[in-house]
Amino acid sequence: MKPTVVAIDGPAGSGKSTVSKQLASSLGFVHLNSGALYRGITLLALRSGAALGDEARLTEEARTAEMDFGLDGAFLLNGEDVSEHIRASEVDRAVSTVAALPRVRAAVTEQQRRIAAGKSVVIEGRDVTTVVFPNAQVKVYLDASVEERAARRHADLEAQGEQPSLDEVEREIRERDERDRTRADSPLLVAPDAEVIDTTGMSIDDVVSAIARSARSVVG
Repeated sequence: MKPTVVAIDGPAGSGKSTVSKQLASSLGFVHLNSGALYRGITLLALRSGAALGDEARLTEEARTAEMDFGLDGAFLLNGEDVSEHIRASEVDRAVSTVAALPRVRAAVTEQQRRIAAGKSVVIEGRDVTTVVFPNAQVKVYLDASVEERAARRHADLEAQGEQPSLDEVEREIRERDERDRTRADSPLLVAPDAEVIDTTGMSIDDVVSAIARSARSVVG
């Protein structure tokens, strides 16, 4: 089978990660979470005390860090499984600042293309349909209301043992939306040829089924 790329963009909490994981499993594709790479660089910065705006240092980290995904979907950073660490609230608050740095984005884009080379992948992010894989065979933009996205993220954080207020989570999502959509380099956009799916009120299975039909029509 010819390597196939299913690229899924959308704002925080729109269901990209859950949908992408299930979709990749259903299709037998590799799941590549581009946000994990930016979160990984952010985690390295927080651990080392590097300034979040130190573009030169963080770009070097993005170029040289060993980043990959295990067969179980775990995100490996320099050989360490940091899947849980990158979902912490302090990483949430900082990642969009790091992801807005142009040279960091360029380095992470190259890492994503390296990881995906020669494979059939489901990749999720905020610029994967427009910048990273503009020629992806299947492009999807997932969205949902801010209220629903905040509720989903709030539940995720509570499951990790954190106790933020729902209002605080909603405020942070609105602020992140604004940063993602207005950054100068690779802002969050809807690709002209992407299928837009509003996941508000939809089940994960229904969303996965809709995208899988599009993917299978391409794969044959």
